[in-house]
Amino acid sequence: MPDDTTLRGASCGVFTLGGVTGGRVRCDVPLTRIREVELVVSLSTLLENIASAEPGPKTCAVFDFDGTIISGYSATAFLKDQIARGEISPADLVQLTQAATRFGLGSLGFSALMTVHAQYLAGRSESEYIANSERLFRRAIAKLIYPEARQLIEAHRAAGHSIAIISSATPYQVMPAAKDLEIEDVYATDLEVVDGQFTGGVIKPTCFGVGKVDAAERFAEKRDSSLENCFFYSDSTDDIELLEAASRPVVLNGSRELRLIARDKGWSIADFSSRGNTSTSQVVRSLAATGSLLGSFMMGLPLYALSGSSRDSVNFSISLFADTASALIGLDLDVRGREHLWKRRPAIFMFNHQSNADMLIMASLVRRDIVGVGKRELKNLPVIGPLMGASGVVFIDRSDRKAAIETMKPLVHAMQEEGKSLVIAPEGTRAPTRKLGAFKKGGFHVAIQSGIPIVPVVIHNSGDISPKGDRIFRSGTVQVDVLPALDTTSWSIQTIDEHVASVRNLFLHTLGQPELTVAETTALRRDTPDDLKPEVRGQRKKASQPQSTAESSENSVNLRGRARGRRANAKRAPSTTPQNGVDHEAPATRH
Repeated sequence: MPDDTTLRGASCGVFTLGGVTGGRVRCDVPLTRIREVELVVSLSTLLENIASAEPGPKTCAVFDFDGTIISGYSATAFLKDQIARGEISPADLVQLTQAATRFGLGSLGFSALMTVHAQYLAGRSESEYIANSERLFRRAIAKLIYPEARQLIEAHRAAGHSIAIISSATPYQVMPAAKDLEIEDVYATDLEVVDGQFTGGVIKPTCFGVGKVDAAERFAEKRDSSLENCFFYSDSTDDIELLEAASRPVVLNGSRELRLIARDKGWSIADFSSRGNTSTSQVVRSLAATGSLLGSFMMGLPLYALSGSSRDSVNFSISLFADTASALIGLDLDVRGREHLWKRRPAIFMFNHQSNADMLIMASLVRRDIVGVGKRELKNLPVIGPLMGASGVVFIDRSDRKAAIETMKPLVHAMQEEGKSLVIAPEGTRAPTRKLGAFKKGGFHVAIQSGIPIVPVVIHNSGDISPKGDRIFRSGTVQVDVLPALDTTSWSIQTIDEHVASVRNLFLHTLGQPELTVAETTALRRDTPDDLKPEVRGQRKKASQPQSTAESSENSVNLRGRARGRRANAKRAPSTTPQNGVDHEAPATRH
C-alpha cells in the first residue's frame, strides 16, 4: 500500500431495521415519473454549498466510490482482467454471476457475496495484486473518474475540510484512485491476508450498510467532529443508512429508487454526464471532428494550386481544422499567457499530454509553421496518417531509441533554416490522470542543439474532454497556461538533467503539484511503470509479432548477447548523468 495513504478497516454490518429485504433497502414508493418534481441541482450549486459550509477540518466530506467518484463499477475492470489472465473459468464466471444475481434479489448477503469473490484470490501474493491493481487503475479505472467529482473534492480541500472515501469495495479497488485524488483516509472491505498471501477469506463485518455509518463516525471522531457536520455523497440505496445519518446528504447519479427517497426527504440530487454512456450526438460529433482533418486539408488544395506554396496551404488547413473541430466538439479554451505564443518564434512548444484532444488544442494555439513528433503507429492510420505527415509531423519508433534519434535529426534543420516551431510532449505518452508524468530528454536535446527557446504550455484538464483510453470527445472548457519562453542558448548536455527538472517543475508549480529535486526527477523517469513507457510497450509489441524461424533464431542470439552486455554494464553501475559531454539520447549534433 502507498505509504502516504491511511487505510482503516471499518467496523461493518448489515442494516436490519425498517423497510429492508435480505439486508437491502426496500423502496415502497411507486416508481412514478419524478423528473418534474425532484430538485436536481447543478454542479455550481453543489460548489456553492461547499463554500458556504464551515471551513476547517471539523467539516467532513465523505464519498462513496463506485458510481459516485467513478462511473460504473471498479469490480468490472478487475473481473475482466481475471478472465483475460485465465484466472476465472467459464464455470467460475457462472458462479459469480449467480452470486451477484442473488445479492441483487436480496437472497444473498454482502459478506457472502464478497466471500464468493475472495475465494478466487486464495494463494495469490498481496504485493503482486497491489501492483496489478495500480496497473488496472491506470488502464481502465482512471478514465472513469467524474471530472465533476474531482471538482467537488478539490472544493472541499480548498475549504480545509476533512475528506474520506468509504466504500464497500476492497481497498485494492479504491486505493490507487484515492492516491491520485490525494485522499489519505480510506475505509473499505478488507480481505484476509496471511504471510503476504490471500487466504480467500473476508474480514467481517464488511464495510456495508451500518458498517459505513460506523466507519464515518470513527472518521469524524478522528477529526474531532461528528456526522452532524458531514457531507456524504452516494449513488445507491445501499448507503441509505449513512445518507440519513449525515447532516448534508447528496445523491450523485442516483438510482431511480434513491432519487424517489431523496425527493421525499429533500436531499440534494445531481447528475453527471461527463462519463459513462455516450449519446448518439457525442459519437456523431466526435466522428465529424476527426473527419474534419481531411476536409480541412482538401480546402487547402485550391490555395496551394493558386499560390504554389505548400507551407501556406498547410498553415491554412491547420487553422481551419482547429476551428472546425473545436466547434464540432464544443471545445473552449481558457488561455492565460496567450501573448507568449507569439513573442518568440520559432519555438519549441512543450505540453503535458493527457488526451487525444491535445493535438487539437495545440493546433488551436500554435496555428502555423508547425513540425511535430508522433508515434509511428499513427503513420499507418488510413487518411489520418498521411495528412499528419503532410502537416509536418515526424513519426518515430518509440521502441527503437537509435532509430528515433535519426528520425528527429531533420527537426533542427526545419526550425533553424525554415523557421518552423516544434510541438512536442516530453512525457512521450498520454498520462492516465492529471498527474504529470516523467519527462523524456528528446525535446531538450533538440533545444540544446538548435538554441531554440522552449515555451511551456500547461494543459490542466484536457482529460475531461477525452481521457486516455476513450475515443469520444465531450464538450467542455480546458484551462491552459502558456508560460514565458525559456532561453536555451547557454544550455549544455552536461547539465541536461538540471534543465529537465527545472522545466518540469514549472509545469508542476502551475498544475499545483509538488515540485521535485533533480535526483527525484531522474528517479521518477527510471521508476515509471512499464505500461507508461512507450518504448517498452513497443518492444513487447514487436516481440509478440510472428517471426520466421531464421529471424527468431537470430534474434534469440542477439538478445542473449544484449543480456550479457546488460549484466556486464550493471556491474559497472552506470551514472544517469552524461559523461564527457556525451548523451546517447541526443538526436543530432548542434548546428
